[in-house]
Amino acid sequence: MTPFKILIVDDEDSVREGVSFGLKRHYQVDTAPTGEEALEMVSKTPPDLVLLDIGLPGIDGIDVLKQVKQFDSKIMVIMITAYEDLDTVISAMRHGAHDYITKPIRMDALKFAISNALETVKLRKEIQYLQERCIRENLPCFIGESNAIQDVMQVVEKVAKSPDTPVLITGESGTGKELIASAIHYKSPNFRGPFVALNCPAIPQHLVESELFGYERGAFSGASPTGKTGLIEAAEGGTLFLDEIGELLPEVQSKLLRFLEDGEFFRVGGTQANRVKTRIVSATNQDLGKMIEAQRFRLDLYYRLAVIRVEVPTLNERPDDILPIAKYFLHEYSEKHGRPFQGLSADVEAFLCNHRWKGNIRELRNLIERGVLIGDGPLLTLDDLGFGSNGGSMGVAVGGKGGADSRGRNRPWRHGGPLHSGSLPGG
Repeated sequence: MTPFKILIVDDEDSVREGVSFGLKRHYQVDTAPTGEEALEMVSKTPPDLVLLDIGLPGIDGIDVLKQVKQFDSKIMVIMITAYEDLDTVISAMRHGAHDYITKPIRMDALKFAISNALETVKLRKEIQYLQERCIRENLPCFIGESNAIQDVMQVVEKVAKSPDTPVLITGESGTGKELIASAIHYKSPNFRGPFVALNCPAIPQHLVESELFGYERGAFSGASPTGKTGLIEAAEGGTLFLDEIGELLPEVQSKLLRFLEDGEFFRVGGTQANRVKTRIVSATNQDLGKMIEAQRFRLDLYYRLAVIRVEVPTLNERPDDILPIAKYFLHEYSEKHGRPFQGLSADVEAFLCNHRWKGNIRELRNLIERGVLIGDGPLLTLDDLGFGSNGGSMGVAVGGKGGADSRGRNRPWRHGGPLHSGSLPGG
């Protein structure tokens, strides 16, 4: 995989040169002194991320942001501002900026912001690769051989046949819930339509409603004079994936419930009902049962979201998948970083199978990438992973595989009907 492309847009020579010098060891960096030049560069060679000064001569940073997002909404943008003007920052976030930093720029803060932004890009590219592989080879959009994950994929095959049935995906953080959502989409009759994903906690809560449902012109201060199409409309004919659905505010929950019940919604500031056919797939790692008891999540919305509930097992519950996933990541990161790795040592295989994966697949991925960067190959060793020949500080005994047999766990789906034994969902 080629390095991420970053475009720095600032009219100050010292800023462009200084930031470029600090980033070029790790990224492919281009610079532009004006918004006009930046837009021309974006149209020719789209970057993964734009560092964009708000106070540009000629076309200003907010207008550049709008045009970049119109060209490709997936391009991440971090705004640079000389002073922390709250109204300007809010305007930038409304128009799709991922983050902002203030001058004078501190490189440690900038690198942290860039790393966070590119994590989203990285995950999107990984998902796109797997989806394209699924379509090309007619494979499930998930890496796994265990009974636990095969059970899940069998449910996905059945659920996907319905183009509009809502699905709720539950599971711990890092288990691959978005991959399951994409598998449902690409195996459904909606596969030619868009797959649109929204990470609910990533958007300021007061902006989520307008992000989902759109808004009419003049709906609020700073609104676009032409209004905005929401994600529910953008995903028409396809699937809208709402990650961490439990983070939605009560008023947004009410509007989403109305849409799920009758297919109607109102844009913010609008009085006309709109109708679209968009499938809603949602996910959470929270205990919605406790949230319902605390009156922070609507029970009636839960029933509409969870017509089918798919439970994604943790990595500890699917031990047969640990080595196939590790080898997949080893191959991926060896190619990405140009490293000569050909496989895992026997000690590493035993270590990985016995480790308790609190961060699930995400933790495994990060560990393998670290080993690829540190090690010399051709086999990945415990020293490469930072745990020494005896498993290091984790105190992991080297031996047989851990984890429960997948056939001994509950079925990975539940019908969203009446709750059994008076219990609440997720309790």
